[in-house]
Amino acid sequence: MERDILQKLVQWKDSRFRKPLILQGVRQVGKTWLLREFGARWYEQVAYVNFEENPDLKQVFSATREPERILNTLRFTLGVVIKEQSSLIILDEIQACPEAVTSLKYFCEQAPGYHVVCAGSLLGVYLSQPTSFPVGKVDILHMDPMTFSEFLSACGEDSLREYCESIQEFDPVPEVLFSRLYDQLKAYFIIGGMPEAVYRWATEKDIALIQSGLSNILEMYERDFMKYPDRREFPKISLAWRSIPSQLAKENKKFVYQLIKQGARAREYEDALQWLNAAGLVKRVYRSSTPRLPLTAYDDLSAFKLYLVDTGLLRKLSLLSPAAFGEGNRLFTEFKGALTENYILQALSHIYEVPLRYWNDGRSRAEVDFILQRDNDIFPVEVKAGVQVASPSLNTYGKLFADTTRLRIRYSLKNLHLDGTVLNIPLFLADQTDRLIRIALERISR
Repeated sequence: MERDILQKLVQWKDSRFRKPLILQGVRQVGKTWLLREFGARWYEQVAYVNFEENPDLKQVFSATREPERILNTLRFTLGVVIKEQSSLIILDEIQACPEAVTSLKYFCEQAPGYHVVCAGSLLGVYLSQPTSFPVGKVDILHMDPMTFSEFLSACGEDSLREYCESIQEFDPVPEVLFSRLYDQLKAYFIIGGMPEAVYRWATEKDIALIQSGLSNILEMYERDFMKYPDRREFPKISLAWRSIPSQLAKENKKFVYQLIKQGARAREYEDALQWLNAAGLVKRVYRSSTPRLPLTAYDDLSAFKLYLVDTGLLRKLSLLSPAAFGEGNRLFTEFKGALTENYILQALSHIYEVPLRYWNDGRSRAEVDFILQRDNDIFPVEVKAGVQVASPSLNTYGKLFADTTRLRIRYSLKNLHLDGTVLNIPLFLADQTDRLIRIALERISR
């Protein structure tokens, strides 16, 4: 299955400022496949090292920090040719070998002609620990689950993807295409973007296979919780993780510690939440007290929402049956729109570097689901699970911050249209958000 991130790897390969690359991402997001596919397509030779499968190879990096000595040992051990420029060196599960992480500094300084890429499922957690990390000597690239656009391509719907990417005007999506995209979106809500689940759907169309695949991934994550340095924190991490569906089932999705366990307090579980966030398994969305630049200056660190890295995993963790797939639009109203919000967060986080926030005025019930920063513009974002799009909170926001709000964005199952300064984007066009915002701003400024 094609991944768009491959093009970023090609850009890295061709860059004159290239440094050893660290590819981050959660377990089972496809990092190993991506790097091996990259090597097979664009290099003459690939030297692959997996520190979990071959722990003896750790000795290669603990014995010396000199790149040439490391490379000579790998040549003999792996039996492969390793040359500058034409070979790719893959260090997989690198979090299991801290010495290999340290060696990246010396590859950058002493052997820049060699192309080195690394991957690790818990690298985010490892990097958050005090260590001799080679700051400034590596490039870092983050890999997310498959987007809805990639899902369309994997399912043989390239024509639908091409249509979505070709939209230049705010004409309604033709009904025949709207219904097809809607059906694919329902499937994506069920399956999510984890490559194994998508592959099973694309090849077998067997929901039972998808269910077992997602269950296996969730079980792997729970086993990873035991890798926390203090084993006594394992129950807290697990309880916090399992509480997320109940957190998102509330009308007000602000994280409440009491839903983890009766009597739970923030100070007891903050480390557990931080671990989940550092591992990339959850996305924390802070409340913005005042949506102005820079957004970080107005974060209310005591109020936040917590979402999962993937919509399909959230659906499975929530024990929501795939039977909803065949029940009209029930899937989009079940679970109080939590799946829809998670999907939009997943799509926008893939596009924009600045993490999303949410906003409420702290006095009334007015609340905007997300706050999006694009360049030096801040846009309120409201997410609707169906076609009922009354947006009193979006209107309240527009009045309070009229001087800085050029455009308000709403996602729903209504068709594409621009109504004054409100841009309605069908849920299945979320991946096209940045281009649609640009077109809308150009039209408003005429």
